Amino acid sequence: MLGATGQIGRAAVRALREDGWDVTAASRGGGRDRTWDADVRSVALDRDEEGALASALGDGCDLLVDMVAYGGTHAGQLTALAGRIGSAVVVSSGAVYVDEHGRGFDTQDRPDGAPRYPVPIPETQPTVAPGGTTYATRKVELEQGLLAAGGTLPVTLLRAGAVHGPYCRTPRELYFVKRALDGRGRRVLAYGGTSRFHPVHVSNVAELIRLAALRPGSRVLNAGDPEAPTVAGIGAAVDAVLGRETETVTVDGPPPEGHVGETPWSAPNPIVYDMTAAEQELGYRPVTGYADSLPGTVQWLVSALRDRGWAEAFPAMRRAYGEALFDYAAEDAWLERYDRRG
Repeated sequence: MLGATGQIGRAAVRALREDGWDVTAASRGGGRDRTWDADVRSVALDRDEEGALASALGDGCDLLVDMVAYGGTHAGQLTALAGRIGSAVVVSSGAVYVDEHGRGFDTQDRPDGAPRYPVPIPETQPTVAPGGTTYATRKVELEQGLLAAGGTLPVTLLRAGAVHGPYCRTPRELYFVKRALDGRGRRVLAYGGTSRFHPVHVSNVAELIRLAALRPGSRVLNAGDPEAPTVAGIGAAVDAVLGRETETVTVDGPPPEGHVGETPWSAPNPIVYDMTAAEQELGYRPVTGYADSLPGTVQWLVSALRDRGWAEAFPAMRRAYGEALFDYAAEDAWLERYDRRG
């Protein structure tokens, strides 16, 4: 397994071991998760080092699970080793989709660039063109390169939604958890608090990996939780876990000023993935739902913030969203004007 110590990899190793697989967990640091059993073999591997993956494969493996593949280079790397790989499961992303006007994740910051997808989005929905410029275009380049080799390397590609759970480098739930810990009594949510960005817990992705390993084939499948809650519902669920009460002020339409009311889930139109194909092709049944899984995520976040500031604990989150994520001064100033208008 490549990328075994990432958030999905940790759960996938456990799921495959419980299903009886002998697992070699590869990562750049060669680390281990404390929940893995002693039979899991961990190795340090930089897949971008010339010949490293081929050497690690040795005589071959029945299954290769790849959490960290991007672009045509990695697709070529895997297909070149097809003779030594029985089948593969590779994590892609739901960010690859575009709507009927070609709008997708890459156009969201443009005027009228917000996609309007069907609800739910099937795997037959068009995608961005392959390329090397963005996360989405690189994932499509990866997908197309692997699917073209379906005759020699059966590959299941999982288009994951908004991944959540412990060990996430950019945990969206931090938005609500930190506000609760900081004693914020009010929050502002744009788009009426109704934004939906389909989440998927790491254990549900791991279950899809486990099932795909048992049924090799060349296919693309969405990866999502059994429900796609609204952003207001997520905030309320986090409050319930922490035993807090927060007043929610909703704003119709986009953020009223700067980034006030903008969350990591915020979008004017719903993003919900169709899980029918995974159910039919793999017999997929989710391991958990969003609310049921949330206490573990919140506990992990609270622990991570105990002795560190959020930017130190989650530098990737800061790079992705910036300091505006917790610009309380801007929020308070807007709320003061909102109250005067009321």
